Amino acid sequence: MNNNKFLVGLIGADIQMSKSPALHETEARHLELDYHYELVDFAERSLPASALPELLVELEDRGFAGSNITHPCKQKVIAHLSSLSEDAEMLGAVNTVVLRDGERIGHNTDWYGFYKNFERGMPGVAKTHAVLLGAGGAGVAVAHAAIKLGIAMLSIFDQDTNRAAALADQLNRRFSRTCAQPVREVGAALASADGLIHATPTGMRSHPGLPIEPEWLHPRHWVADIVYMPLVTELLALAEKKGCRTLPGGGMTVFQAAAAFELFTGVKPDAERMSRHFEELCRAPA
Repeated sequence: MNNNKFLVGLIGADIQMSKSPALHETEARHLELDYHYELVDFAERSLPASALPELLVELEDRGFAGSNITHPCKQKVIAHLSSLSEDAEMLGAVNTVVLRDGERIGHNTDWYGFYKNFERGMPGVAKTHAVLLGAGGAGVAVAHAAIKLGIAMLSIFDQDTNRAAALADQLNRRFSRTCAQPVREVGAALASADGLIHATPTGMRSHPGLPIEPEWLHPRHWVADIVYMPLVTELLALAEKKGCRTLPGGGMTVFQAAAAFELFTGVKPDAERMSRHFEELCRAPA
């Protein structure tokens, strides 16, 4: 880089409550970088997700260093990129695009974000069997992290049964053992599981509600959510009420953000400082 001025963004739907701008920009100030983070929201602009190619061109024309990518574009964006990092290619999902010298390079920092968050927030939990809800762009990254974390068997549910089966097959081939299986009955799978990983949009402001039936959860379960707006989702509130160990999605957000920040700028941020700032942001009144 020949300067320390960076324009970056986040492309997605219903992202006005995102804490990413404050998280990135505050860390950049600590590092004395001129850094602006902009939300590029389909909903705010009244655009369909099919407008993604035009938005990427707009960002290039405006000189963006890159953009984070969120729901519903983590898999759709791949068709519009020049190349993929090893992680993004392996996972088939992108959450960070670096724009440099006319190239669009896709990366995936989600799996690392979930891995670090779980490692820090769920020490000592049982990992014999877990259930994953969602096999979309976030789900594929979280599933990879789950097996890397030592979860012996991952039961995967998705409304699209073919997508769940494909993800299970990919994991079994990647890790050269039977470590994942598609399931159609979440309640039955949870009956023999140690924990639940939630990787669908349910619980977000634009997708309120619970992704499971309340009676399926028991105090012995641990529950990890990737949704972080709100930080305590209806699922986590239910799990806490039942006495389950819980992991909010905020930590995943921080660690994937730190990795993306370094990709955009070439400067390594202080992830622990970002973590403390994120907690402050979450405590602040809306």
